[in-house]
Amino acid sequence: MGIATVAVYSDADARAPFVKMADEAVHIGPAPAAESYLIPEKIIAACKETGAEAVHPGYGFLSERASFVEALAAENIAFIGPPAGAIAAMGDKIESKKLAKEAGVNVVPGFVGEIRDTDHAVEIANEITYPVMMKASAGGGGKGMRLAWSEKDVREGFEATKREGLNSFGDDRVFIEKFIENPRHIEIQILGDKHGNILYLNERECSIQRRHQKVVEEAPSPFVTPKMRKAMGEQSVALARAVDYHSAGTVELIVSGADPTGESFYFLEMNTRLQVEHPVTEAITGVDLVEQMIRVAAGEELPMTQDDIGIEGWSIENRVYAEDPYRGFLPSTGRLVEYQPPLDGWTDDGSANGRRGVDGVRVDDGVYEGGEVSMFYDPMIAKLITWGKTRDEAADKQVKALDNFRLKGLGHNVDFLSAIMQHERFRSGELTTGFIAEEYPDGFEGAPADDAFMRQLAALFAGAEFTERVRAQQISGQMAPMPNPPSDWSVKIGNRAFDVLLEEGGATVDGVAIRGTWDWVPGMRSAEVTGENDIGIQIERNGVRWRITTRGASHNALILPANIAPLAEHMLEKIPPDLSKMLICPMPGLLVKLHVGEGDEVQPGQPLATVEAMKMENILRAEKEGTIAKVNAAEGESLAVDAVILELE
Repeated sequence: MGIATVAVYSDADARAPFVKMADEAVHIGPAPAAESYLIPEKIIAACKETGAEAVHPGYGFLSERASFVEALAAENIAFIGPPAGAIAAMGDKIESKKLAKEAGVNVVPGFVGEIRDTDHAVEIANEITYPVMMKASAGGGGKGMRLAWSEKDVREGFEATKREGLNSFGDDRVFIEKFIENPRHIEIQILGDKHGNILYLNERECSIQRRHQKVVEEAPSPFVTPKMRKAMGEQSVALARAVDYHSAGTVELIVSGADPTGESFYFLEMNTRLQVEHPVTEAITGVDLVEQMIRVAAGEELPMTQDDIGIEGWSIENRVYAEDPYRGFLPSTGRLVEYQPPLDGWTDDGSANGRRGVDGVRVDDGVYEGGEVSMFYDPMIAKLITWGKTRDEAADKQVKALDNFRLKGLGHNVDFLSAIMQHERFRSGELTTGFIAEEYPDGFEGAPADDAFMRQLAALFAGAEFTERVRAQQISGQMAPMPNPPSDWSVKIGNRAFDVLLEEGGATVDGVAIRGTWDWVPGMRSAEVTGENDIGIQIERNGVRWRITTRGASHNALILPANIAPLAEHMLEKIPPDLSKMLICPMPGLLVKLHVGEGDEVQPGQPLATVEAMKMENILRAEKEGTIAKVNAAEGESLAVDAVILELE
């Protein structure tokens, strides 16, 4: 099917790869989505200007707005997605729950009527009993959601949920439902045509989430049995048929992990669009969902039946986000000084293997080296998808591929994703939506490394320092010639010290022999270690120290000749300034609300300011007791990272 493509773009996306890839591109306005991507008239004008006959809405923005579908139809422009009636019925989370209940689908207990104000929200939450979830009716992608464990949480979060819904989706309605504890998030991919054929393409497990936004997805689920899959799939198809659905869509379910029978599953919502995580379904089924969406929009029948949908192997997707896990997952905006994915694109030969990328590794991204990740849109940089014959094989490929991601210029979560892939609980398949909060209650400090791996790193560090000194001596002649191996080194990684004897073809670390290659060269991406075979690494000099990033952690080390190392203990270290009396903005964003003023007394944990970044509101709280001495910013002001919002006495 030959298709000429037209891209629409805002100021922020003028140099984005998708603009260059398209046959034609039309500028539609400023960076804020409300002034560009969320204005139907601008999309329709671009269609008329270029002669475009159909619109694929992507993952978000206008993809679930029935009025947009109707506006396109009025101009005789096809919408590559479901009919307006299905979007209206299922896209509204309040109305969809009513329809699901009428159709006999299990729904989570909750209140799906109009909520008047905060007091009414508190009254509802008390009746349902805590914990409860507050959700924007038109929300999605983790936006406009707040978990409340008490009345205080409802009073604090209800208005914020309304604002996020209004700012991101143009709808401030909120509903409240019971929060299922120890839940698993399972979703069923459906696909239908305009001739009454509707299929389910198995399930995806999306339980690993942070702030209700998916981080890791996989297909199939390690929890779902064939019996569960059939029950969930048939129920999802029945629901879709009730609203005359066609195109791709996803029925999201919440499953009680405490019930091994799988019978305690509840309807959450139906996403009437393509999902970010659709590649894992493509990988295990061989079905190109985007192609089928286009063919369905053109009136074609599905070329397969339910009996043709199987499961081959396992696929995992990790979302690479511009957020810093070492700083509480704060959003990180800025320029991608270096961006090199483990594979530059992927090959699609039209077969199942094509859906799985190159050697089982696929990268979908929308950024480029030298480009900027702005504050206006979602912080996702790329999607890393792997496929293997088994779940462990797919996870192992993730670890290796993540080691070979090159990202510099802003904070990112590559280390965190690698740590999850290696985590014992992840490997066991014992997942819930509380996985991240439960396994990293004090924040993320890097993946743990055992003694054997730390000795390998110590050898790599010593080898890097040795070869760098040799290079410096050869270039400048100002350093004394380095002796040929063996040579003794002291390597201090964090608080651990290692004695390293560099030798030909390897090293001895704390008396343990390690064979491998240690010669360092600029841009080094891997190192051979006996028994490990090609460890992916990033290694660079940082002042007088070195940094190696690999296997989900960054390790800093000071490497000195063994006879000099004792002198380093006498060096003075600079004491950092005391910033505890300042509320510092941790990321670029908009100051939505100041909760205090000058002279106010505050207690630890009390909200001080709310900053919006990348469509999410972040509440900044007091770390200590004190009195507000000075307020340096005003509501509505754009803040730079590290801007001082207020000061305590």
